[in-house]
Amino acid sequence: MLHYESTVREPLVNGNKDYHQVTEDIISPIEKKPGKLWWIALGFAVTMLLFGVWSVFWETYWGIGVWGENRTVGWAWDITNFVWWVGIGHAGTLISAILLLFRQGWRTGVNRAAEAMTIFAVLCAGQFPVWHMGRVWLAFFILPYPNSRGPLWVNFNSPLLWDVFAVSTYLTVSILFWYSGLIPDVATIRDRARKKFAKFFYGLCSFGWRGTAKEWQRLEALGLLLAGLSTPLVLSVHSVVSMDFATSVIPGWHETIFPPYFVAGAIFSGFAMVQTLLILTRKILHLEEYVTLGHIEAMNKIIMLTGGIVAMAYITELFIAWYSNVVYEQGAFWWRIFGPYWWAYIILITCNVVSPQLFWFKKLRRNIPFTFVMSIVVNIGMWFERFVIIVLSLYHDYMPSAWVYYSPRWPELGFYIGTFGLFFTCYLLFAKYFPVIAVWEVRSVLKTSGESYKQKMAALEQKNTEEFLQEVQHEHALAAH
Repeated sequence: MLHYESTVREPLVNGNKDYHQVTEDIISPIEKKPGKLWWIALGFAVTMLLFGVWSVFWETYWGIGVWGENRTVGWAWDITNFVWWVGIGHAGTLISAILLLFRQGWRTGVNRAAEAMTIFAVLCAGQFPVWHMGRVWLAFFILPYPNSRGPLWVNFNSPLLWDVFAVSTYLTVSILFWYSGLIPDVATIRDRARKKFAKFFYGLCSFGWRGTAKEWQRLEALGLLLAGLSTPLVLSVHSVVSMDFATSVIPGWHETIFPPYFVAGAIFSGFAMVQTLLILTRKILHLEEYVTLGHIEAMNKIIMLTGGIVAMAYITELFIAWYSNVVYEQGAFWWRIFGPYWWAYIILITCNVVSPQLFWFKKLRRNIPFTFVMSIVVNIGMWFERFVIIVLSLYHDYMPSAWVYYSPRWPELGFYIGTFGLFFTCYLLFAKYFPVIAVWEVRSVLKTSGESYKQKMAALEQKNTEEFLQEVQHEHALAAH
């Protein structure tokens, strides 16, 4: 049956593919034994994870004092990393929800990996506030439930509690979104499995999926419902995180621009991390025909857009500090630029404002090595943005006697490295045992956006109206039989 899409649009699936070939290309790496490169990567990730576990044990045993924090800089490396990891997790929901609602077909090649990245990034982010408590065994105190401690209730007016609700809700919806879309592909693996344990495991994970019309109808309805629910979360989660700072009275934090500023920055860094993972994944698993240059370019355009919004936020911050005529606000930004941490601000501006402008050139937007390097540069810049906001607003207090230069110690560095180990360990295991590209969604766009089908339509477009209608009737007749 003929499906029409303009040949002006770039194919979303390259090569001469049919439904069977799509399944083989994406599912077969799961059925094979992992390669040497996968084992090396997993070993490196587990090593980082174990170093992080040791660092956390050291901090828990000796106390928060082993970190570099002090009376002036109480939030430092750990909260910087918390905000950074939460931002990394934003792109998954954006691709899943907003691009689904806007019917953007190019999301089909990248949404599965982005959704998984969201879950793993939020898990990493959640580690930092918990272990920052010091007495981690009392972490359940943040949960609002009837108790016998007075009763001692949480402060519902605190944005720190809002964080608990926002991030946990975001994680729950992200898991539902990711797993509901995974079920049909897990059922495909179940049906192809030859080993008894694999058939049992994937059968358990697929919840008895049979692929009936009713099941597909409910899956699509659930997808739209979750997309509608999670779209506000894309805006709300990092807005709530920004209120940890914006609701305070500290110069450099007390700014109403923070919610949209943080959201744009989160999408900016999240898409950069998606680029990093997908470029590696498409190369290692040989999925270049499904994650095409068109996908890479589309995400680079979003990085360029959100980078522009972030740059505008930086300019607005500086303007408001000058226009407010508040000496403390002006002083905070003066010390950011000309103080002892001037190098951090220079890195921030270079990575987040200057470097994304290179994506105005189409050749660079479609250059894979350049995009890979840029994705790392952007996330380095976004980490320094959070560091500048948090540490550089605290180290110069109102009293000169409290001014201090903060430097992290090895347990903080180890903790951060350990979250990278957790993230990549989870992602590597996911990529080995589950499809990193949504097979059923790729199939859904294959006959409209596949390269071979678009070439066929290009040939038909050269015919006159009568010949075209005859071809259409012939195709319909074949489909009817």
